[in-house]
Amino acid sequence: MKIIEDLQYWWQDLTFSSTQKRSLLVIAGIALVVSGAYVLRPTSANEIQEVPMLETQAISTQITVDVAGAVASPGVYSLAANSRVVDAITAAGQILKGADTSDLNLARIMKDGEQIYVYPKATSFTRSGSTRVATVRRGPLAINRATAKELEALDGIGPVLAARIVTYRSANGPFATVEDLLKVSGIGAAKFAQFKEKVRV
Repeated sequence: MKIIEDLQYWWQDLTFSSTQKRSLLVIAGIALVVSGAYVLRPTSANEIQEVPMLETQAISTQITVDVAGAVASPGVYSLAANSRVVDAITAAGQILKGADTSDLNLARIMKDGEQIYVYPKATSFTRSGSTRVATVRRGPLAINRATAKELEALDGIGPVLAARIVTYRSANGPFATVEDLLKVSGIGAAKFAQFKEKVRV
């Protein structure tokens, strides 16, 4: 090959002595061995660059909700994420005849852990000596629909706190959970514990 022939001519034309040529060959050989050893050396564990692992958060595909009140089969149900109130009621066997659904938004998308309460049929009574008919509703109070007067009926809630709840709700929108009541000034953990079982969103 021409490259080899050129190297031979170059080597023969060198003005070095035989000793110097041998020394040059030794130096070149050492350089090649060192370079080869460096390139082919095994990579130590400390030099291995770990590929960063991307943390993946499991995205829940289900929610668990509690359906209570005037439904055929009250209980806790697992539903697909982004299910609506109507889906929870369907899972619980539909609403009982005469139940009051006036405060339910059947199209609302539910959140994990919430309760859907269907009020039973309202009962009426007539006070003695009066023709006024009063309607009695049983079950947890819907804090996103309750009036200040209705909120006052809760343990530990007076006119001032009831007004604050209504004001907070008007300024910040509906409560997402009953625990959001703790954000209202004047409602602490102890007071909240007095009525938390009697309210719902």
